Amino acid sequence: MKFCKKTRYGLTALVDLAAQPSTTPVALKTIAERNDISLQFLEHIFASFRRTGIVKSVKGSQGGYNLAKAADEITVASVVEALEGSYHLEDEDVLAENSYKGISDTIQKLVVDSVNQELDQILSNLTLAQMSGYYSDHYDKQEMYYI
Repeated sequence: MKFCKKTRYGLTALVDLAAQPSTTPVALKTIAERNDISLQFLEHIFASFRRTGIVKSVKGSQGGYNLAKAADEITVASVVEALEGSYHLEDEDVLAENSYKGISDTIQKLVVDSVNQELDQILSNLTLAQMSGYYSDHYDKQEMYYI
């Protein structure tokens, strides 16, 4: 399994947004520049986030984006689903007349279903707050600029 660029960039932008004070909207251009992401691509990503209630936009000269919910209420699963749809492995095709149906069932139950359950467990329990906290603890201080 591999996340598409849209999902990687979307997660990057949301972690950036979650690391900022929640009262101040952040311009998409600022997020794009900080993370070296195309502004047009990010606009497309954030349109999906707006539709699914992950972010809200604030209009005006001091406008930008805020998280629509607390960072600890936004899971990686919801972000991936907003951008890619289902992240599950596809079910094994089983034909009724297939003499090897038992093998397909075995693959479905022991591999596909197991992987999907683990993916659900991990992605549904990992939040933007956890990712933002990890980023702040391990990297944010290294990226500070001093004058």
